[in-house]
Amino acid sequence: MTTRSPLGPPVFPVLPHAQVIPHRLEQHGQVRVDDYYWLNDRTSPDVLAYLQEENDYATAMRQHTIDLEQTLFEEIKGRIKQTDLSVPFKQGDYVYYVRYEEGKEYALYCRKKGSLRSPEEIMIDGNELAAGHDYFSLGNWMISSGQDILAYATDTQGRRIYSVCFKNLTTGETLSDVIHSATGNMDWGNDNCTLFYARQDPATLRSFQIHRHVLGADPSQDELVYEESDETFSAFVAKSKSKQYLMIGSHQTMSSEYWYLNADTPGGVFTIFQPRERGHEYDVDHLGEHFFIRTNDHAKNFRLMKTTVDATQKAQWQEVIPHRDDVFFEAFELFREYVVVEERKHGLIHLRILPHAREPEHELDFGEPTYLATLGDNYESDTSLLRFGYTSMTTPMTIYDYHMATREKVFLKQEEVLGNFQISHYQTERHFALAADGTEIPISLVYRKGFSPNGAHPLLLYGYGSYGASMDASFSSPRLSLLDHGFVYALAHIRGGEELGRQWYENGKLLQKKNTFTDFIACAEFLIQQGYADPGRVYAMGGSAGGLLMGAVMNMRPELFHGMVAQVPFVDVVTTMLDSTIPLTTGEYDEWGDPHQRDYYDYMLSYSPYDNVKITAYPHLFVTTGLHDSQVQYWEPAKWVAKLRALKTDDHRLLLKTNMEAGHGGASGRFKRYEETAMIYAFLLDLAGVTDS
Repeated sequence: MTTRSPLGPPVFPVLPHAQVIPHRLEQHGQVRVDDYYWLNDRTSPDVLAYLQEENDYATAMRQHTIDLEQTLFEEIKGRIKQTDLSVPFKQGDYVYYVRYEEGKEYALYCRKKGSLRSPEEIMIDGNELAAGHDYFSLGNWMISSGQDILAYATDTQGRRIYSVCFKNLTTGETLSDVIHSATGNMDWGNDNCTLFYARQDPATLRSFQIHRHVLGADPSQDELVYEESDETFSAFVAKSKSKQYLMIGSHQTMSSEYWYLNADTPGGVFTIFQPRERGHEYDVDHLGEHFFIRTNDHAKNFRLMKTTVDATQKAQWQEVIPHRDDVFFEAFELFREYVVVEERKHGLIHLRILPHAREPEHELDFGEPTYLATLGDNYESDTSLLRFGYTSMTTPMTIYDYHMATREKVFLKQEEVLGNFQISHYQTERHFALAADGTEIPISLVYRKGFSPNGAHPLLLYGYGSYGASMDASFSSPRLSLLDHGFVYALAHIRGGEELGRQWYENGKLLQKKNTFTDFIACAEFLIQQGYADPGRVYAMGGSAGGLLMGAVMNMRPELFHGMVAQVPFVDVVTTMLDSTIPLTTGEYDEWGDPHQRDYYDYMLSYSPYDNVKITAYPHLFVTTGLHDSQVQYWEPAKWVAKLRALKTDDHRLLLKTNMEAGHGGASGRFKRYEETAMIYAFLLDLAGVTDS
């Protein structure tokens, strides 16, 4: 391996130029002038022409790395087993699984009756459904109670607006019923012909209605059974573990509410479980004679309660697992003889087995310093087998069945990584950086063995830190292309996530949001000080709300990073949060604040990346977006890049790549999505001056 200085493209193309059209925005007596507000019309020929100009520029600026991109893409693709099969799971009379065929982009969804020795039934061939579409996503699929009707949701644009179709699995016939403009969230009643599904508001895409469809009826006449009128809440439908109840849930950041209906009588009326209260979050499941409730009532880190089916009000609940200050209760799984609890201790997930009988409880031990353990496909309740997954930064996702009675762990499958990959070639570590206020911030990192912390290696630091979403240390086979070229990869578990409990989240949101950014900076500085990174070759990456992180950190400490990657970044915080017609806005006032209130307006304005672009030198920057993104609208990164071009004083690379066919998740297909990964990795490797000898 050798290092070199980045050569850069031999001829610099003409910089894209976004027209300046000042637009006056006034709030609280303060005027902001947005020169690029006009970019928010995706139907405008001028907007599309500008986005194409940026795409052409990015292509020209990448000409010297095109061969490297292709090499990386083939390298990443070459690690993927082309003919592959998921771990089958049992549901009712059938065993279900997903498989891929060599050279094909999309999965086949299959089942066998009774056991894997039976003949295969192909329920859906994603490749056939995707034919003729630039983008395709199978959002969800649900089998009817009689296991003969399949409902499945498809999106061919990328905005997560689905059409629900039905297939008779006995005859192979596709039914004439088609439900348009749905979210993809759905579940069946127990009569084998009634489907409940969610619809979104056409403007904001907020999931706010639950409808009831009876097979054979005109979908346009489907009955509305629930509508969420509060713009800060989103609604969904699901069936209990017992399959006895249909549940309508409505959630927002600070509270939740459930309604329930016996699934045997799907034409009935839903009954409220526990009315919403500001600050009360709860989840409900059912098995046997009880509802089980995960609640934060008098329990910041949540506790587990239960109640009989005829006594659902909070005052009637009985405690099963008490609250603990040092343990975050994250999820639970119900079995006839056990409750399995997923909880976080010191930032790491533990799975705890609690027998209903008077047997001692126990935990699964995972043995690595940093990892991700997750509950798997556990659809059957009358079993002593727990399906779970385990992965770490060095260990590919591995699926096990665990015998809760005998405590025997049975290996089922590990993600197969082709080529010369060996777990023993890589090392993972866990460290803690000290934030400015004295808080210890966990960092998970991985590198190829042979590495020495001598301050000579390039490092990529990844972060998110929003919505209470925990970023766990999991495996990535594409990431090997960085590690094998000498990169250290680090994951900053910054505040705004929920790795260390609910307080970790609350200390990184609203008027404490800047902790997220300063935590990330502290992690970068720690890794440099400890010799894990060459100070001149520190890179950062984040997407969506993690793109906000990139933009804020870049404004605060532009000299700290040599380059950054911002994927579908949320960077125009104030303008977006003032516009209630944009998807997600109203439901996120409790995350960012409502800027119609002056204190939140001022605070958000003080860190909003777009509003704080200044005349200075910035790191090299690669920005990606999707024209049809339903979560972070494409114009946010487009405006940000235009403003950076106008104000930055350096000659560093600034690239904007807009996927004109996709949305928030990028390209569809199991291989095509890695073209963007290869493009980003080539950008980073080239900046770091790393090449094979």
